[in-house]
Amino acid sequence: MDSQEDRAQFHDMSQSTQEDWQIIMRHNIPFSQDGGRRILEHLKLLDGDFGGFAVDRLTHSLQTATRAHRDGRDEDYVVMALLHDIGDTLGAANHPDIAAAILKPFVSEKLLWIVQNHGIFQGQNFFHHLGLDRDMREQFRGHEWFADTEEFIDKYDCPSFDPEYDTLPLSFFEPMVMKLFRSPLNSIYKRATEAVA
Repeated sequence: MDSQEDRAQFHDMSQSTQEDWQIIMRHNIPFSQDGGRRILEHLKLLDGDFGGFAVDRLTHSLQTATRAHRDGRDEDYVVMALLHDIGDTLGAANHPDIAAAILKPFVSEKLLWIVQNHGIFQGQNFFHHLGLDRDMREQFRGHEWFADTEEFIDKYDCPSFDPEYDTLPLSFFEPMVMKLFRSPLNSIYKRATEAVA
């Protein structure tokens, strides 16, 4: 437990001082750099949650990442594939938004767009069974990353419900996750964390 001396002294943020924020940032840097560990722990919540599918949600995520890895994708792409459905437990109505919010500071705009829109693109395969417009993705036709998102669905996400697939374990992907989440590419706090580190 932190000692009182190792904590900020303000009770109202408008009264905070530079000294307070130096203390906070000393705590924040290692906490932030260990974000990958917390992501992995949250991902494990998908284990055993089948939701009616042939494999549980963790296995689906691992299969999606395994396929991307075996296809030679970069590590950041593989991690995006691994985490694309991490929001299933928190946001059943908007799981792509959850995944996108988690990944936003750490991936390129292209990968962010893919994860943000994968739910609509996957709808091509099942929306009509639910009385929805299976061509909903067509609203994005002409977007520079339309084909990339379509490819993500067709090659990695869509076929990853196979109980017989030779799926890599989560431990294989842990170093990639830890590396990606160690330092953000885009964050309003990036400069501040670099200055303190």
